[in-house]
Amino acid sequence: MIVAKMDSLPYSNSIAAGLFTVIIVFYYLSRRWRAANHKGKLSPPEAKGGWPIFGHLHLFGGPTPPHITLGAMADKYGPIFTIRLGVQQSLVISSSEIAKECYTTNDLSILGRPEMVVADHVTYNYAMFAFAPPGPYWREIRKIVTLEMLSVRKVELLKHIRVSEVATFLKELHELWSTKKKDGSKDGVVVELKEVFADLMLNVILTMVTGKRYSVAATADEKKEARRVQTALREFFDYLGMFLVGDAVPYLRWLDWGGHEKAMKKSATEMHAIIAEWLEEHKQRRAKGDAKGEKDFIDALLSVLDGADLGSFDADTITKATSLNIIAGGGDTTMVPLIWAISLLVNNPQVLKKAVNELDTKIGKQRVVSEEDISNLVYIQAIVKETLRLYPVGPLSGPRLFTEDCTIAGYHIRKGTRLIPNFWKIQTDPKNWPEPFEFKPERFLTTHKDVDLKGRHFQFLPFSSGRRSCPGLTFGLQLVQFTLASFLHAFEISNPSSAPIDMTESFGITNVKATPLNVLIKPRLSSELYG
Repeated sequence: MIVAKMDSLPYSNSIAAGLFTVIIVFYYLSRRWRAANHKGKLSPPEAKGGWPIFGHLHLFGGPTPPHITLGAMADKYGPIFTIRLGVQQSLVISSSEIAKECYTTNDLSILGRPEMVVADHVTYNYAMFAFAPPGPYWREIRKIVTLEMLSVRKVELLKHIRVSEVATFLKELHELWSTKKKDGSKDGVVVELKEVFADLMLNVILTMVTGKRYSVAATADEKKEARRVQTALREFFDYLGMFLVGDAVPYLRWLDWGGHEKAMKKSATEMHAIIAEWLEEHKQRRAKGDAKGEKDFIDALLSVLDGADLGSFDADTITKATSLNIIAGGGDTTMVPLIWAISLLVNNPQVLKKAVNELDTKIGKQRVVSEEDISNLVYIQAIVKETLRLYPVGPLSGPRLFTEDCTIAGYHIRKGTRLIPNFWKIQTDPKNWPEPFEFKPERFLTTHKDVDLKGRHFQFLPFSSGRRSCPGLTFGLQLVQFTLASFLHAFEISNPSSAPIDMTESFGITNVKATPLNVLIKPRLSSELYG
């Protein structure tokens, strides 16, 4: 047996060497062909240091988040340059002027999404509209989502869910404080806020989409189900932001280095099973005549899609894919800015004091915050904007794909190139933002008071811009502002440590704070106001 194994080694090595040689030759021939095909056309500068086949991937293997690495590269190569992520050519833009050119003049050219390993497994064959290629299906599903869940009218109609969930959240925090504090003491207690805010945001989204909530379970079975759902969703979110070797070098995908694709398939299977169970529950309820009115988004989709013909996907697939898309897109994108805002406020007590003073002046301590108050809480609004400027939820946005040749900033961009907009770099450009790394909400009440988040001011694009901009802007902003105002009004917060709050950022599709957020909380209102 040992001899047989040893005899087989040279043969295996020769196969590997031959395969590697073929890949190298194919790589260089394809590069030469592309260069010859576009000869005479001015191309953007390419960052130095790229390796054969793997390109610039090695530059992103350290502890520094990609948007910061790309920001440093922009300082060296300028506001527009290219990198190679494996064999994939990517255009990096880092200025408001070039962003405007991309999302206005050339917006139709950048509507595509690149095919990715994660999308092959989790998106129901690209039925999730965030990953779907541009075309009639993508336009119709985006329209349905906007009308049935994310329009200004629908956001207002669903207000009772947000108000109820935030009230429950404040009540549970107050109960936690009562449980943890020493007998008779009114001192603050330490709470890890990342987890509790994640539960809150997930419950808001799940209630709106599925009619379910999970953070408070009355029975052991419900607690078990809650853990199953939360674990599956967390893994699902993590894999959505994962860039694999197979994405960079498609002809090496079969190797599945690290076993990530195998694990991704398992996670997707679990998440899809959960979504299928929710859908079946809704269908059975409707069949029994128990679903009167549009109780949640799945109910609305079942009604809208009944008898509809949307091409290659059946109604069940569309319902599951679209529901999961909204859950995945709504959880982290509302939790992340809240965590960063509170971290910034605890590290900047003078700003926190101004926020609390505004709440006490405009609302007082005899009642709780209502959504109608938000329009009068201009400093709270400015805090949210300044947080999104410094810590955008998606610093690099989702990858776009040029679906045709075009010209950007005078450079010829080939069809098939990926677009990577560095929103973090744009939003910290000193040309547009004096003292760009300082936390100064006042700028949105003075020098930048007319700058909004709707993608029309290209120096500030936390929700992207153009036809693929975030459709949940109105909903997300309303929820974040209301939750932050309610929390700061209800609880006094401070740092339990002498060291500043750790502001380390993590890797992923969203810019989640890498470390826990432990904050000392103490009630500010009378007990009866907590419910």
